[in-house]
Amino acid sequence: MSEPDPERLRDLGAKLDAVQQREVARKVPPNNAAGIILRLATELVAAPIIGAAIGLGLDWLFSTRPLLTIVMFLLGAVAGIRNVMRTARDMNAREQNRANDGRE
Repeated sequence: MSEPDPERLRDLGAKLDAVQQREVARKVPPNNAAGIILRLATELVAAPIIGAAIGLGLDWLFSTRPLLTIVMFLLGAVAGIRNVMRTARDMNAREQNRANDGRE
């Protein structure tokens, strides 16, 4: 087995760094108000809908209609509220860090 070419390894490292930077840039949340509102609303609405759908499927499977639909809807609503609270807390912390960096 031959020794790896340092030039090729540097090129590969540069390509991997570029891909990683693009992935990080893609995961940045929206900065405008409409984007933030849409994100929070989607998280708040999607969780109960998914919970109710899972509950309907379980009710169909176990013939417990409508018990599991109600339980899973409520669990989805709680999960949606927790997601919105966590996202809002993260966004506030990010803004606070950005404000603190600007002051120093």
